[in-house]
Amino acid sequence: MTNGLKITVIGGGSSYTPELIEGFIIRANELPVEEIHLVDIEEGKVKLNVIYELTKRMIKKAGLKTQIFQTLDRKKAIENSDFVVTQIRVGGLQSRAKDEKIPLKYDVIGQETTGAGGFAKAMRTIPVILEICREIEELAPNAWLINFTNPVSIITEMVLKHTKVKTMGLCNVPIGMINNIAKILGYESNRLKIDFVGLNHMVYGKKVYLDGEEITKDVLTKLAEGGSVTMKNIPDLVWDRDFIYALGLIPCPYHRYFYMTDEMLEDEKKALAEKGTRAEQVMKIEAALFELYKKVELEEKPKELEERGGAYYSDAAVSLISAIYNDKGEVHTVNIHNNGGIMGLPEDVVVEVNAVIGRAGAKPIASGKLPTQINGLLQAVKSYELLTVEAGLRGDYNTALMALMANPLVPSIKVAKKILDDILRENVDYLPQFNKRNLI
Repeated sequence: MTNGLKITVIGGGSSYTPELIEGFIIRANELPVEEIHLVDIEEGKVKLNVIYELTKRMIKKAGLKTQIFQTLDRKKAIENSDFVVTQIRVGGLQSRAKDEKIPLKYDVIGQETTGAGGFAKAMRTIPVILEICREIEELAPNAWLINFTNPVSIITEMVLKHTKVKTMGLCNVPIGMINNIAKILGYESNRLKIDFVGLNHMVYGKKVYLDGEEITKDVLTKLAEGGSVTMKNIPDLVWDRDFIYALGLIPCPYHRYFYMTDEMLEDEKKALAEKGTRAEQVMKIEAALFELYKKVELEEKPKELEERGGAYYSDAAVSLISAIYNDKGEVHTVNIHNNGGIMGLPEDVVVEVNAVIGRAGAKPIASGKLPTQINGLLQAVKSYELLTVEAGLRGDYNTALMALMANPLVPSIKVAKKILDDILRENVDYLPQFNKRNLI
């Protein structure tokens, strides 16, 4: 056991890792990180080595004594860890491209975390995260798992329901919304606070405060006038003015898939024809990023990383780790058990809400009943998530079919069955929980 903190990053060869390392560097005075272990799989060995070398240069430039390790031995890296960060993509970007293309064949939204594409990603990811959790239970039972792996809500739900691992799910959408709203209003982001309520990639800003004074109406007006609150990976389609005033809440970028489905579908189909899926675009961005990362003169996170849609990751992830370690009692937006955070949802389901963070974990801040205008959609998506967890664990076709049918973006049984059959066929090598005889 080290004297300082041992951090293990599973998916260490990810292009996002420099964001995370930057976060530890910025907070070195409050987080005594002695070791960072970057873990990946055989297929990711080349990228892992590039990240490892860049990380060493970043740490050296910062004048820190933190030791950096790279390994394909996950168990050795997990052993005695204080924090484990998961940022994996089972099947890589090639599988993501399939997740996006399969639904589009049937005129259904194809997106990596939302709808049928997110379902496919969950099916591949659940068995791997479960295996990681079993290793944490055995080798680092006191460690906190900070999960950044999508679909965050579904993965966090699975971990909290079916393992003993202490975990919080994390997303950069809330902090991105704060920063983008601050930019629209012309204020520094640290002056803004938002009461977040909902689910991951389905979260709403209930109230917005500037220096403690509520300014929600001002923000709604800006959005109604065309103000942009989106992300690099989501088309910046303008919200309908009347809808924004009728909603009375701040939607997150992913809500476009549910409230502007026809327009988003057309945009996806056009993009597919002209420049490929988002996954295929990201492959090019990643290739360029790794060429940058290889340059020995590069000693910091390049600005180009923001094109990946991972901006603000370090702020979200490392500030959360610091809040836990230092028992800060800070408010963060996290994915945790409801426990009274939202009236009308079961206590034991995972929600994305503001919570007070300390050494003992997260205490959700009660937000009351869901407004009627969003209650139905959130209930439907949560039902989809619960069914997806069970399908991903048990490999049951019927449960998987009902999970897709519960998702508001899947239009009919006929379409759901076609999409499900394609998903199972295309992912046969990544779905040990399903009976392979039925998939080939």
